[in-house]
Amino acid sequence: MPVTRSAIVNLSPHRMIGSVYSYLFRGKAPLPAARNFSTNNPLLDEGHAASYHPRLSSIFQLLDALAPRFMTKGSNIEILPGPKEFYSLLKQKIGTAKKRIFLSSLYVGDKQDELIQCLADAMEKNEDLKVSILTDALRGTREAPHKPCLALLLVTLVEKFGPHRADIRLYHTPHLSGFKKNWAPKRLNESFGLQHMKLYGLDDEIILSGANLSEDYFTDRQDRYYVFKDKRITEYYFKVHSAVSSLSYQLLTTKQPKGYQNFRLSWPTSNKSCEPDLNLHRFIGESSLLLEPLLKQHDLDSFEEFDNTEEADTIVYAVSQFTPLLPHTNDTSTEKPAILRLLSFLDSPRINWWFTAGYFNMLPQIQEKLLNGQATGTLITASMKANSFYKSSGASYYIPEAYLLIAKKFLEEIRKRGKDHLIKLFEWQNGVVNTPGGWSYHAKGIWISVPDEEEPSVTVVGSSNYTRRAYSLDLESNAVIITKDPDLKKRMKAEIDNLMTHANELTLEDFQPKVQELNAEPRVDAQGNTVVAPPLLAVDADRMISYRVHLGLKLLGDKL
Repeated sequence: MPVTRSAIVNLSPHRMIGSVYSYLFRGKAPLPAARNFSTNNPLLDEGHAASYHPRLSSIFQLLDALAPRFMTKGSNIEILPGPKEFYSLLKQKIGTAKKRIFLSSLYVGDKQDELIQCLADAMEKNEDLKVSILTDALRGTREAPHKPCLALLLVTLVEKFGPHRADIRLYHTPHLSGFKKNWAPKRLNESFGLQHMKLYGLDDEIILSGANLSEDYFTDRQDRYYVFKDKRITEYYFKVHSAVSSLSYQLLTTKQPKGYQNFRLSWPTSNKSCEPDLNLHRFIGESSLLLEPLLKQHDLDSFEEFDNTEEADTIVYAVSQFTPLLPHTNDTSTEKPAILRLLSFLDSPRINWWFTAGYFNMLPQIQEKLLNGQATGTLITASMKANSFYKSSGASYYIPEAYLLIAKKFLEEIRKRGKDHLIKLFEWQNGVVNTPGGWSYHAKGIWISVPDEEEPSVTVVGSSNYTRRAYSLDLESNAVIITKDPDLKKRMKAEIDNLMTHANELTLEDFQPKVQELNAEPRVDAQGNTVVAPPLLAVDADRMISYRVHLGLKLLGDKL
């Protein structure tokens, strides 16, 4: 394996020597033997479990063996309706933070000067406040050194407060290096994997969302936003954030700026593994030793059970997908198995479920669970005019069309299996994206009711798009929420109703040719007969799918 060095990564001489020594002489780190990694969850009190619907008690048994469990109250969870409320709360919480702010996001918009200034003001006001930001290295340095980029914006915090108070980390997928990295265009190299978690921690509260930290996500891009006002839940996700940060590059200043690049990425000696470029096998082994216990269990000394079980009316399971950092023979990620176990309960038409994804390309196993079930289902996805790639330039122009093709194929499967009466697909549209007043759609999640109830008792919220990519290439973190709190159930249903406000049903008939209005006037032929032009049939422009999209989907569908 050749030793490579990225143009944006600065390795100190002693670090380079140590890493090469590790690669040449210490050999490969042993990967953990394949095993089922159980949790530390204490047994759920039978009386408390019985206070939930019997269907939920069955779900507890499956998830308890899979992921860390937290007992809380529905009143500790706030659901925000839209991007403006999300940004307003984020700025407010930053301004009042006392000890820590940790933000995990795919990216921060390179023009988010207001957000960065808000962080700087909070740090100036409170010398005890520390800020930790985790983003993606490929996305964060894509434009460097010729144009401004995310790293250029974030390094201003490091310059002002030092890396001990402003710890900025950029995760780089371990599976893109050497020849592949030099060959792949910058806009396409993200197809090898990204840091995709959205965890916004502010002291002892955390916001789980699918939203990134940029202007559209603060103004006119619909997503989901759950605020957990629970110290134990926040502390757990802080450990997740810190673990991935310790497997990432640190953003530092440089004395030799190049164009718009007055920063460097360094691999600290305090990181929990060697640098992946130098020894991928060892990196995966050490990453898995760090992440497996975090994924599957939590330290009971730090996370005691809810003080009064009788007061707890809501249970939260923390699930994540860290496949790129784990051995493929022993992937202990928890999100995918948790979702598949949840969806195995859709066995009765008395149950209602809702599924939404801005990018409609669900994992085949998830699709099978939805199509094979007997429950009543509603799916919401972005219309072409609510897709952020609508009318974009280059190859991305065809992305909205590709998702439309996937939706059409899904409708064909519904028809084929005779589930038209059970499952409905809706498109979300509020104006036309990238035009005045136009919104885009990025919400993703699942809601499930118990039998004979209209309001959901279960939801999944977080960063995942539920695609092949999410379960193989990216880092994701989510929460499964199960509640018996009537108020929280009402608020979860109100969240669905809010999304449905701008949703219209999509059917297979929408893809059929329709009679178009004709401007041609009737004419008289040589025999004096009035001739009326035949009706012109055509597919609506918003439903036309080109052959190149059919071909592209076959070749690159798992990257969407």
